[in-house]
Amino acid sequence: MPSSKRFAVSANPALPHWIAAGAIAATVAAGLLRYIFIDWSDPYRCGSLLREGRWLDDSFSNWQPDGCMLHNYGRKDVSTCLSSRRMVFIGDSVTRQLFFTVAHMADSTLPSQPPNDEQKHADHTLSSEDLTEFAFVWDPFLNTTRTKQMLHLADDEANMTSSPASIRTPAMIVIGSGLWFLRYAESSGGLPRWEATIEDTLDLIAKAGERLADKIVFLPVEDMASSKLSPPRASSMHNSDVDAMNADLKHRIDPLSTKYLPAPSQLLRKSTSDSHVTFPQAFNKMLDPSMTADGLHYSDKVLKAQANVLLNLRCNEVLPKTFPLDKTCCRSYPSVLFYQILVIVVLVSWGPIARLAASELAQRPKLQAFFPGEDHIMPLTIFGMAVFLIFVADRTPIWLKEQKQYDPWVFGSWIIFVLVTGLLAMKRADKDLGFLNREQTDEWKGWMQIMILIYHYFGASKISGIYNPIRVLVAAYLFMTGYGHTTFYIKKADYGLLRVAQVMVRLNLLPIALAYTMNTNYLSYYFSPLVSMWFIIIYITMAVGKSLNDRSTFLIVKFLISMALVGLLMSQNWILEALFVWLSRLCGIRWNATEWAFRVKLDLWIIYFGMFTALAHIKFRELRLIEHPRWSLVHRVSIGLSTFGLVWFFIFELSQPSKFVYNHWHPYISVIPIGAFVILRNSNAILRSASSRMFAFIGTCSLETFIIQFHFWLAADTKGILLVIPGSKWRPLNMLVSTVMFIWLSHKVASATGDLTNWFCGTPKKALPLPPSVTPRPSGPTVTSARADEIALLRTDKSGVAESRGTAAPAERWVDRLANGTRANSAPGFRMFEGDDSYWPANWQPGIGTRLAAAGLILWVVNITWPS
Repeated sequence: MPSSKRFAVSANPALPHWIAAGAIAATVAAGLLRYIFIDWSDPYRCGSLLREGRWLDDSFSNWQPDGCMLHNYGRKDVSTCLSSRRMVFIGDSVTRQLFFTVAHMADSTLPSQPPNDEQKHADHTLSSEDLTEFAFVWDPFLNTTRTKQMLHLADDEANMTSSPASIRTPAMIVIGSGLWFLRYAESSGGLPRWEATIEDTLDLIAKAGERLADKIVFLPVEDMASSKLSPPRASSMHNSDVDAMNADLKHRIDPLSTKYLPAPSQLLRKSTSDSHVTFPQAFNKMLDPSMTADGLHYSDKVLKAQANVLLNLRCNEVLPKTFPLDKTCCRSYPSVLFYQILVIVVLVSWGPIARLAASELAQRPKLQAFFPGEDHIMPLTIFGMAVFLIFVADRTPIWLKEQKQYDPWVFGSWIIFVLVTGLLAMKRADKDLGFLNREQTDEWKGWMQIMILIYHYFGASKISGIYNPIRVLVAAYLFMTGYGHTTFYIKKADYGLLRVAQVMVRLNLLPIALAYTMNTNYLSYYFSPLVSMWFIIIYITMAVGKSLNDRSTFLIVKFLISMALVGLLMSQNWILEALFVWLSRLCGIRWNATEWAFRVKLDLWIIYFGMFTALAHIKFRELRLIEHPRWSLVHRVSIGLSTFGLVWFFIFELSQPSKFVYNHWHPYISVIPIGAFVILRNSNAILRSASSRMFAFIGTCSLETFIIQFHFWLAADTKGILLVIPGSKWRPLNMLVSTVMFIWLSHKVASATGDLTNWFCGTPKKALPLPPSVTPRPSGPTVTSARADEIALLRTDKSGVAESRGTAAPAERWVDRLANGTRANSAPGFRMFEGDDSYWPANWQPGIGTRLAAAGLILWVVNITWPS
């Protein structure tokens, strides 16, 4: 019995679709209800930033507020936010620590602590290079004349400085007091005096109002690690008193209000984001006894997290709201532009209008020409609804976003689980499917894409030993691009514009739609632009002197010349920069030349390795070298060298001091593990005939999974993760549910994109003949032969021609099916372009060139009129 039938289970094939669609509907509804009935008083998650959170790691490096993403501030962001303003800190030694931490984050040249012990109990004023001023007033009892004058809005001399920055209202005043009232209770008056002082201070703040500062923060009294306190401190300072003091502060500053639908009178209460005086209760939740030496002053990691909370509170709403939108705490989403709304409305309504108004459109043939035919209505509707859902996921607060966290054990467990599951889904064909057959390349794309997805989800890019192999996986996709397209052009020699359009539309339809819908940059979805660029280079390389492509020497010379020209172009940064400047001026396209050059240079030569491999394999078959008497020896030596190459690569990449050092080597050595894998994976008939159904399924929609992950599954333009199930403690369940939704959505979009490509290019859906022993796959759109070879991330057709070897003929390799197939006849796509007498004058019959020109003109108009 074939292995593929051994574990067959009878089930409704539509069940997975219903489960995934139901999960999306349920989580969208739940998110909407949560936002309306629970988060109404805290729509921007300011309250979550201040009240709740937890450490995602045991090393206390990644503080996670509840349901939002905390931005790590640096010099540039602080400068943009404060704009030569002041931040004032008033209080005790705990407040002083926070003051130095904030100042050092704003400018690393500023000190991170007092210069000596004699200046610990003194005032300090620091200025960054951008003239932002940080002032600290030593006043643990909040009773000095300077503090009172400041809260009374005294003149600039009383405000500690006569610099221009002091004349303006401070951006933030941070006040911290309490521990000294406990330590010196007899002389200070203890808790009663502290309570009176707090009441007087809050009264002064209330009278001054928002003229005093943009934001005023009352720090909680810090919890202590009692076991580490010195005996004098331990005798007078107790956490029970600290709890009472914080309860009093919370009652005065942030009175408890219900999170559920309030009484009408409570609707007038301002949300947390509008509060002028705030109380960051979360500060004490960051504390752990292991992070303090004296029980009172905590480590730099805690201080940095607390400083980031303050800066997120004050600055997130002020910073420009451009992608990546990786600051979701205390920050509203950017206003939706008119063009974004227009794109969404068009995509969502185009298909339904065609269906609902079919009878009316039939009476207006010229208008009907702009709408899809019956076969393409559903794919267009699915595509439009998917884009809208992606927008809802990453540009609205319906679903929450949180930070990534790398845990080696969790990361490794997921990798092992996926690999085991994929191996259990292995099937074996009845015959040898040949070198790099369709099933094998789908499987290859699938497991590589899963590795990349897990890598992105857990934020493992900081780990050099993981980053380096992932770079090889990306290079492997490009290898398949070079191999597949070169094989096609050598064997089929179809250089028509139709095939170019099919490849380019298939690769770019989704990223272009998302670039406009999400108001991002097309190059940010870097893989589609990268593969598109290399396809054009391959096309030009193969098209020049195409009549001589049957000569191997000529092809080799062309490949080498292409390598030299592309290498020269990428080595001269000014050429790319000048090109991008002209694109900006003429087309309104604003791309980063430095970032793009980095992407291209990382995998500069692997495409050509794929091209040379394609030529070598074609000649290998033509010369029938497998029948050479020394082939057996060559075969064994190649397996041995490949095994050695893989082992050497992993030893080499793990020995590199950082991923930045490895990046210099990657363009030159990535051919070693990729070539070794190809040889080993195709080393015998058993391996060539076996493939994993699970991995192959992911491989058929790997382009869509790579693009959609930016906003759905991941979030904040890949900087965070999407929480369809709120709560950090539910992350494992959230990952499971969101993965089901994500894979299903990618699969549906892949199918729809294939149909829409056929519609745009005017090619009919066509079922290619199958060999008798091959059962067609029930899922996915039928595609044209020109689209079939897009092996980088595109699926291929399944037709085969037997190879005469004196044995049972194996199914033909996908590249041979592609090269030997017949070109699809053009059929109506956009009917407005077909020149039918009933629609347009008979003498006007534009083809695919006109369609591309019209689409390009529309994009150009949108680009040059898009708000900057």
